[in-house]
Amino acid sequence: MIVFTIGFTKKTAERFFTGLRDAGVKRLVDVRLNNTSQLAGFTKRDDLRYFAGAICGIEYVHVPVLAPTADILSAYKKHKGDWRIYEQQFLDLMRSRQVEDLVDQQILDRGCLLCSEEKPDRCHRRLVAEYFQDRWCGVELHHIL
Repeated sequence: MIVFTIGFTKKTAERFFTGLRDAGVKRLVDVRLNNTSQLAGFTKRDDLRYFAGAICGIEYVHVPVLAPTADILSAYKKHKGDWRIYEQQFLDLMRSRQVEDLVDQQILDRGCLLCSEEKPDRCHRRLVAEYFQDRWCGVELHHIL
């Protein structure tokens, strides 16, 4: 199973959709808590569903169970929290939700976890991908930059 990740910040629509298409992504898996913000530009939920299908022939799904809670996200983003604390809180949240039992593996097979952060190193999409890699057999990760 191959799982991709991508962030949209600092990417043009051309670079974003070309990256998805060239990687061979089958499904865009939106793991954002808020996916309708004006700040999301071309990645607002309904626009993204349309563009992913029309430009790349890629299915779009929103999987909010893989998003942080508003409290966890706010403590880190708005209050400039510590990444290590955010990471631990988010991993604890995924464990408590037992997401490995809630998410169908087929959704993630050649799926691409989408979030806003430019790079995966300090983004929950990487944490989600690595979480599944630790719990499911044969998961290979690729970050689309």
